[in-house]
Amino acid sequence: MDALAEGLWGLADYHEKRGEIGKAVKCLEAISQSQVSFLPIVEIKTRLRIATLLLKHTNNINHAKSHLERSQLLLKSIPSCFELKCRAYSLLSQCYHLVGAIPPQKQILNKGLELTASSGDGFAVKLWSCNFNSQLANALIIEGDYWNSISALERGFECATEICYPELQMFFATSILHVHFMQWDDVNSVERAVEKCDEVWEYIHPDKRQQCLGLFFYNELLHTFYLLRICDYKNASQHVDKLDAAMKVELQQVQRVEELTAELNAINLSLSRSGLHHKERSALCQKQVQLQEQLSHVTRFSSTGKVSLEPSYFGNARRAWEDKLALAPPPIDGEWLPKGAVYALVDLMAVMIGRPKGSFKECGRRIQSGLQSIHEELLQLGITDGATEVDLHHSAIWMAGVYLMILMQFLENKVAMALTRSEFVEAQEALVQMKNWLISFPTILQGCESIFEMLRGQYAHSLGIFSEAAFHFIEAAKLTESKSMQAMCQVYAAVSYICIGDAESSSQALDLIGPVYRIMDSFVGVREKTAVLFAYGLLLMKQHNLQEARIRLASGLRITHQHLGNIQLVSQYLTILGSLALALHDTGQAREILKSSLTLAKSLYDIPTQIWVLSVLTALYQELGERGNEMANSEYERKKADDLQKRLADAQSSIHHIELIDKVRLNIRQNHELDIKRAINAGSSMRFNLDIPESVGLSAPSPAPSSSKLMDVDIRRRSKRRI
Repeated sequence: MDALAEGLWGLADYHEKRGEIGKAVKCLEAISQSQVSFLPIVEIKTRLRIATLLLKHTNNINHAKSHLERSQLLLKSIPSCFELKCRAYSLLSQCYHLVGAIPPQKQILNKGLELTASSGDGFAVKLWSCNFNSQLANALIIEGDYWNSISALERGFECATEICYPELQMFFATSILHVHFMQWDDVNSVERAVEKCDEVWEYIHPDKRQQCLGLFFYNELLHTFYLLRICDYKNASQHVDKLDAAMKVELQQVQRVEELTAELNAINLSLSRSGLHHKERSALCQKQVQLQEQLSHVTRFSSTGKVSLEPSYFGNARRAWEDKLALAPPPIDGEWLPKGAVYALVDLMAVMIGRPKGSFKECGRRIQSGLQSIHEELLQLGITDGATEVDLHHSAIWMAGVYLMILMQFLENKVAMALTRSEFVEAQEALVQMKNWLISFPTILQGCESIFEMLRGQYAHSLGIFSEAAFHFIEAAKLTESKSMQAMCQVYAAVSYICIGDAESSSQALDLIGPVYRIMDSFVGVREKTAVLFAYGLLLMKQHNLQEARIRLASGLRITHQHLGNIQLVSQYLTILGSLALALHDTGQAREILKSSLTLAKSLYDIPTQIWVLSVLTALYQELGERGNEMANSEYERKKADDLQKRLADAQSSIHHIELIDKVRLNIRQNHELDIKRAINAGSSMRFNLDIPESVGLSAPSPAPSSSKLMDVDIRRRSKRRI
């Protein structure tokens, strides 16, 4: 009977290599369903093999689960078989994970940990302990139990340390940092986790690091997230450059592998022909060996030589090596995200670094590239036009959530960039896409609803519809639990109220600015502080408190310039400071500041700010009696105003315009199934509050006959401006 089992196992391997998974499963089920009794160990190995095939190549999770549960029952009667018991626990845990059964998953993982705790201190035992702790941490994250998740990861780190396995230590160190990002209760804890990652990475030998490409991308992206969160854009940019370089090398390597593989296949085909002369066959064999050596050299840093029994513990189907960025060795064999998603994240980080600096051409290319990659990945998951979250397979929910979250962030940046350049129709199109995705995947994208409302507010404000803008900002603040997001939306709403211009609106603006101003130093980074200083300075200017406004605005400008590098916000700070300087009759400083602001606004293709600066310069030239400059400036301002009015008219004539500005929140019906809800927690790790505000919105003043007019700023008459 052993010989029969060996034969069927071999035949199953043959069919799997040919991609005939159904035939492979039938070969194995001939053993498990046989009327003839096989040894329990044979049946256990066979059922584990069937489950592995089903998890790797199909969506038949329940079938796999039944084989694993039967294997577990058989293993109870066998005192030894440590390795098989661990594999059964691990695979069964993955099945529970994929169907969203978190309590039984935790129960089976705890059994696995009990087994390893009673099995000595061997290398294999410690590896399996690492496996179970990593899966347990993942399950706890889904339940929102971040601290116990970190505890499980710390136990895994200790096991990796005990067996002197720095690559595995790095896996746990980066995972701990990732969970800290999800929680972020204590900045010091996050900073210590970052430092621990740096310490462990340096401990890994440089040659070994080259074999840890998945860890490299994971670590660098997490560092980039951290630096963006604390507004250290200079150092974040350096990490993005590293990621870009590594991505380029990896893409070249994949292309080289494809070329070598095609050439080797052609040689193999030639060798399969009969009637070859000895000399010709010898030459082909020699060439075959050379190609095999080259292919082996190119792929030596890949995971090809590390094939394990199990698929990735995150529940992703095993892909070919060129599509996988492994984070840890078997039996963990984990990955964070597929290679395509990682590359899309690199593009997203480049956009978030480049957009505030005005690198719109490169950002546009990156956004297009990222969106295309994400759409291709979604198609592979069966997500086409018209698909909804209830149509998803259980096994695709987590991965779909990740891709959709990245997709929404690309669209968010596309909207922001389009509004900065007054491309209102383009912004409309991206907003409509966001709306459609939200309606189709309301539960998975629940965390994006607030962002969408905020962008509706920014769109409305850009077109000068301030009351509607304030409404959407207030609604966005209600839809999020993020204190940072709430603060930014309150500031945005305050600016819209200031732009309405009446006494009641100014009072509402003060009510919104005050609470944020009082706690502005409590936020991580300086985004909220620069925004509220701008809004407060604008309000003080409106109240004719010019000296106090100048102090607040100068402080905000300094922080913006030093930490954010947001050219648009710098330009707007300069413009309002130039207006204040003119109002205080400091014409020399006003001229210098306004020219700098105009240069920046031109570099951003920011038409509203250009118009605003030009109107103030016209008033400056009037006061100085420079008639020639005044006439030339007024003419240029008129051309820009005509251009802006045309863009506004195009946007307002669109069928989507009224729908986007209407004072009605998007009606979204969420799915309350447990397996769909899991995607919210899993996908939430993709957002680390990375939102970079554009400017906080100001419109250019109408031309004024004298500087005294500038002291009574009538913001209602200003040209439209993006927040």
